[in-house]
Amino acid sequence: MTWESPLSAIQAHLVCLALVVVDLLARAVRIQLLVRGLGHQLSLWDAFVLNNYGDAASALTPLRLGGEPARLAGLLRSGVPAAAAFVAISLEVLVGWPVVIVAAGWLIWRYAPEWWADAGPRLGAAAVDAWPWVIAVLVASLLAWGYARRRVASPATRQVRRPIQRVLVYWRRMPTGILLATVPFSFLNLATRVAILPVLALTLPDPPPLGPVAVGSFALLYSQLILPTPSGAGAVDLGFLSGAAGELGSHQGLLLFAWRMYTNGIGVLLGVSLAVYVFGWPALRALARRWRHRH
Repeated sequence: MTWESPLSAIQAHLVCLALVVVDLLARAVRIQLLVRGLGHQLSLWDAFVLNNYGDAASALTPLRLGGEPARLAGLLRSGVPAAAAFVAISLEVLVGWPVVIVAAGWLIWRYAPEWWADAGPRLGAAAVDAWPWVIAVLVASLLAWGYARRRVASPATRQVRRPIQRVLVYWRRMPTGILLATVPFSFLNLATRVAILPVLALTLPDPPPLGPVAVGSFALLYSQLILPTPSGAGAVDLGFLSGAAGELGSHQGLLLFAWRMYTNGIGVLLGVSLAVYVFGWPALRALARRWRHRH
């Protein structure tokens, strides 16, 4: 399957910006629903801000370890009790992961053979041709993973210390209907992020098949959850340029830059800007110093 009507660059970037906005709003509504389901108030603006804190911290820390404490801090700043904040984020993960698993299963069932036939040989050839870089990325990733495992404790354990009884009270308080209502927003979160790379690929003169791009986009995005370097730096970029998302031709460098900006860069810029606006540079510098001294 191939696309018949490529978009202009301006159209594609406008669509990507719209996808980012929908993703941000969907995640803000999702955490707002969960907090209200636990009996506390959270404005849509506060939900938007704390998610951007988390996006920036996740993108800039190994194993995305900074994201959870940043979002917890945002919830606490909004007046949500610590135990309720922890449960809200836990329930968000509980609802979100089944959506990811179902989407992964469908993509594998529908497109994996086509993706492997298209991207597999190219990835293998790239690994052979660029084996020193592959080894360097692998070693750097292993070192970063080992460092993070040794030096960084669980964010949830460090940030939230409340009796288990209080946590269980909040778990039991959550209405099932609220949990089900968050499922569409989890799907929007996944679909909008995965769709960014296919939309960018539409700007190519001869766009690659839909299947490899969709599978590659999903793999490149969600591999960042397990890669130790911030935002999967190195491994994800090498995979992208080696053809994990299909044949993107001579424009793949520009597509990689644009894709990184939409999936990571905007979140970092928004998160840091909002943190500076709310807390000020002195507080952020002090936080950075504490992080460096601790790790």
